Amino acid sequence: MRIPAHSVCTAIRDDIVAGVYERGSRLTEELLARRYGVSRVPVREALRTLEAEGFVVTRRHAGACVAEPTEQEAADLLEMRMLLEPLGAARAAQRRTEAHLKVLRGLVRLGQERARRGSSDDLRSLGGWFHETLAQASGSPALTSTLAQLRHKIAWMYAIEAPANPVESWAEHGGIVDAVARGDSERARTITALHTERATTVHRLRFPAGPGGAERPDRVRTSQHPVNMQSLRH
Repeated sequence: MRIPAHSVCTAIRDDIVAGVYERGSRLTEELLARRYGVSRVPVREALRTLEAEGFVVTRRHAGACVAEPTEQEAADLLEMRMLLEPLGAARAAQRRTEAHLKVLRGLVRLGQERARRGSSDDLRSLGGWFHETLAQASGSPALTSTLAQLRHKIAWMYAIEAPANPVESWAEHGGIVDAVARGDSERARTITALHTERATTVHRLRFPAGPGGAERPDRVRTSQHPVNMQSLRH
């Protein structure tokens, strides 16, 4: 059975974000095909997609390599997110469905409960799920896709610390949902802009800047999760 290129793309992207493939390291079709148990055809297609997304670059005499974004490029991503997240929330206030609201309210309840208990282990994943659902509620596939790419690249370039006050952070999530439920676009935009700006302060650049700060190429770390066909399907 032929494995879809998008599944291979997801697996490679996840491993780049997790640091399995370091910046500047080569990504040969043969190695990737063997690692993920697929032919070279879906690997080739996946690399083209990842190059378009900015995770991979093609270099003369080296072929496909993991990109090495600059500090300015990383900063630009945070600025783009600060512009687009509020836009998505404003659109969600106009276009959300009851199904979107149900999921968003459920996530807020879980997040607020865990924040009050001080159990922060899964707060980050809940927050990611919240913002993904909020983007989907915008009714704009292009905006949803762009925000998803931004989240992947920001997670790759930045170490994200827990917020100093998770209870306050999840209160802001609740305020966003209340505004979206009322159809108040401007209120949803304003609260999301404040929330995104505050979240930006807990991002720390992973990669050292300047000459000598580059990591060694061609080094592949051990993946934190086993690579198998079942994981590719998800």
